[in-house]
Amino acid sequence: MLPYLAIVLFAFLEGEIYYSKVCADAMIGKLSWAGVWCAGALGGSLGDQFWFYLLRGRIHWLDRLPKLAKHRAAVSERVHAHEALMVLSGRFLPGLRTAIPIACAYANVGPLKFSALNLVSGVAWSGAIMLFVKLGSNTLSAFGLSAWWGPLIPAVLVILFFRWLSMTRKQP
Repeated sequence: MLPYLAIVLFAFLEGEIYYSKVCADAMIGKLSWAGVWCAGALGGSLGDQFWFYLLRGRIHWLDRLPKLAKHRAAVSERVHAHEALMVLSGRFLPGLRTAIPIACAYANVGPLKFSALNLVSGVAWSGAIMLFVKLGSNTLSAFGLSAWWGPLIPAVLVILFFRWLSMTRKQP
């Protein structure tokens, strides 16, 4: 039981590093693969939901900052137009794991919808990492992610996400 609680905790706190290690342990039979998968999904989802529920209904103090307040309507509109896709993809975007739940809290996304979609995303995320571990180290290379610029991808995604989120819609 204790190894699975550790998986939940580390998936909550950081994500892939420890989870990849325990996936390898599951592949060699040290841990139950189903237990690892479920604990990873639960921990990852709880990590995302922590920020959503912590800030839901409390983040509107940002409206006191004029530069941010002028983007509130655009942010809310954009989040609501794409909320399912944002929540489902958020677990797979390391640079945006905190930003997406915060944006959803800011836009008042429904808690049941956020939690359900986030749990689905957590199950898919933990299963995808388990599959990558099972297929071996050449898997990421097949996607071109072994190059020196690989770590820059999350940083670029964060910048692009905030630019996209704050863009005002052009009126016809």
